[in-house]
Amino acid sequence: MKTIFKKILTYILQIESRLVLWKYKPKVITITGSVGKTSTKDAVYAVISGISHVRKSEKSYNSQIGLPLTILGCSNGWNNPLAWILNVLKGFWLFVWPHKYPKWLVLEVGIGKPGDMHETASWLQSDVVIITAIGETPSHIEFFESRKHLIEEKSKLIKTLKKDGILILNNDDEAVSGFKEKTKNLIFTFGFKDSSDVKASGDSILYNDKEIPEGLIFRIDQDQNSFPVIIEGLFGRNHVYASLGALALAVGLKLNIIEAINKLKNYNVPPGRMRFLKGINDSFIIDDTYNSSPFACEFALRTLKEVRLIGRKIAVLGDMLELGKHTEEAHKNIGKIAKVNSEILIVVGPRAKKIKEGAIEEGMKDQDIFEFSDSFEAGKFLETFVQKNDFILIKGSQGMRMERAVESILLDKENKVKLLVRQDPEWLDKK
Repeated sequence: MKTIFKKILTYILQIESRLVLWKYKPKVITITGSVGKTSTKDAVYAVISGISHVRKSEKSYNSQIGLPLTILGCSNGWNNPLAWILNVLKGFWLFVWPHKYPKWLVLEVGIGKPGDMHETASWLQSDVVIITAIGETPSHIEFFESRKHLIEEKSKLIKTLKKDGILILNNDDEAVSGFKEKTKNLIFTFGFKDSSDVKASGDSILYNDKEIPEGLIFRIDQDQNSFPVIIEGLFGRNHVYASLGALALAVGLKLNIIEAINKLKNYNVPPGRMRFLKGINDSFIIDDTYNSSPFACEFALRTLKEVRLIGRKIAVLGDMLELGKHTEEAHKNIGKIAKVNSEILIVVGPRAKKIKEGAIEEGMKDQDIFEFSDSFEAGKFLETFVQKNDFILIKGSQGMRMERAVESILLDKENKVKLLVRQDPEWLDKK
């Protein structure tokens, strides 16, 4: 019954969304990839908000039902039938009665299985498509025959482009840069490669006068001009790529590049995405608990190594889910990377046992590795383990709820609702 209700509801909301798009004719930016969709969405939103009224997908509303919710400006009804009925009525009223509607929509599009892109986004007409990165072992690969099939599914978003639409591609990801052959649309690329239209270099951690990390800094080169870019409160090359995607969009739309860069300095990134937090006992946390994949986890670990601090570098890594037949190999490889980039490794979950194996194979001592079944146990251990100046990276897939481990050592617990991911009642009620 629930499945039938969901299908009917999705169909109605999609029809209403198409009618609303036809009526108000906003510019539509769609974003996909296996890594960095949400961060890129937020960076794009920051840039566009400086010039026009814009709406973005809330949280990760990137599914068949998530896209219509964003277009209609509705909230998730979760398991409340009345809330969904009100959403349907709101969509109908939006169409039949004039409203002030955004001039731009920034939509995140995700897939989990073959056919998802067609069902989720084929009805859209995109003015801009941005494809971030896919990586060697992409997230959500579990239900695809191969990486090639997942890549092909991602590329189908390009078919939604209007004839005068713009395609923006991550030039450093070979699979993504190969999408140039799939369209005759205007294309702009971003990355660290010299051939990129918006090229980055010199990315590093930004420190304050007390040598405490406070963000990241890098340079971009575009059309024989060079500009510094500073982003406060965030870490990791994933945020560099997100910013590059937004700046490539600015170039494609012929916006003022200086103004776009300034908009990115303090752009709002949701919790759990390489955010810097203060921990107990004068420690520091990189909170990257929103989700995890091999590609993103490697970037996070490399960032941990780059930090100039006298304390211990501790990696707390939970299971990476939805990897299918790649699960064991991917976790083992992350263990090897963790050995090189951290001094102490804490693994959480049954799959993470392979992270431990990989780290030991690479030469990490068993005494420097701790193993726990869930994030509650890991958090309890951290409460008594963390010392002054320790720098702790915490990361894992959504299902591992690694934000609970962050909460255990978060200094400002009074503001945890604002600082941590998945703090709404629907998530807190889940065990």
